Amino acid sequence: MKILVINAGSSSLKYQLIDMETEQLMAKGLCERIGIDGHLKHSPLVGGKPVFDEDISLPTHSEAIAAVIDKLTSPEYGVVASMKEIDAVGHRVVHGGEKFASSVLINDEVMAALEDCTPFAPLHNPANITGINACKAVMGDVPMVAVFDTAFHQTMPGKAFMYAIPYEYYKNDGIRRYGFHGTSHRYVSSRCAELMGKPIEELKIISCHMGNGSSIAAINGGKCVDTSMGFTPLVGLPMGTRCGDLDNGVVQFLMNKYGYSIDEMLNILNKKSGVLGVSGVSSDFRDLDKAAAEGNERAALALDMFHYWVAKVAGSYVAAMNGVDAIVFTAGVGENSKETRAAICQYFGYLGVKVDEAANSKRGEDVMISTPDSPVKVFVIPTNEELVIARDTRDIVG
Repeated sequence: MKILVINAGSSSLKYQLIDMETEQLMAKGLCERIGIDGHLKHSPLVGGKPVFDEDISLPTHSEAIAAVIDKLTSPEYGVVASMKEIDAVGHRVVHGGEKFASSVLINDEVMAALEDCTPFAPLHNPANITGINACKAVMGDVPMVAVFDTAFHQTMPGKAFMYAIPYEYYKNDGIRRYGFHGTSHRYVSSRCAELMGKPIEELKIISCHMGNGSSIAAINGGKCVDTSMGFTPLVGLPMGTRCGDLDNGVVQFLMNKYGYSIDEMLNILNKKSGVLGVSGVSSDFRDLDKAAAEGNERAALALDMFHYWVAKVAGSYVAAMNGVDAIVFTAGVGENSKETRAAICQYFGYLGVKVDEAANSKRGEDVMISTPDSPVKVFVIPTNEELVIARDTRDIVG
């Protein structure tokens, strides 16, 4: 079975084609600037075919999907003979609300439910829906599956997902903690259990997805019991450009003092805050490391804040689960910054964690970076959300 994995944004579309017999990645690519001028980079990974990397006209997502299918099946760039070899499509969908606790086969009822969830993710769900509709228009009756970022967190108990505001806002409006990055947390926690050679049902794992957007999840027995992002991805850790946890009174104070509208205020909190806002340098942790090494005190402060918050939230999850067996770092910063990992692990001395410097210097592979005598194991595991989407699609369609 060959499965096409689609991750549609408002003006972009990422894709992978995976052969599920071997779980081999056959091709991957990115359509950018959809609705503007259009660009496609298509990389075949089998058969020795060349990469296609050119500007092309992409007025809508339908043209983007058609271009993807054309390149996947073309004699020069293709990896399959025809579209008939693509058995199913798996779509990343950001928000499933309380309606979806697992991946589902897409039908008219599901599409209506996705529309209902749009107010919870107004920037993401419409793009995901557009991608699904574009695939339907081009691919016809090929079965499609929706895999939700929020689904993994639906196992959280009420004490973790509820906010202490009048209950009717939850009952009538769905205001609660939903969490995000669920597909990533699910993959790395499962992979961690494999690396430890133990059933995940016997393990308490803290998963740290650290990138431009960052979140932490407490996973007890394979089920999420708490996570740092909330109703939106704005809260929790300070991130690349997002503020993370913030006293709501600050929002009122700044709006009153400077006359900001709510949209202007949210733009500041989402796009001008985080380590960018503190450092004044960049939202890229590589730039911050360089600036801090050159003596930039604000860059050093931004990094210190991030390390502190990761350790603080992770520590609260040790308490929430009454223990921890393993801590996992993943995503762009988690997988690539040995300095960030080492700095965070310094806070875990009370857990007996010691870092193996040689192991911590490795990149691009599953590796245990704690020493063998550390009672709590620490891993770096490159995330693979696309593989999770493909596996769910195979299981549901197959």
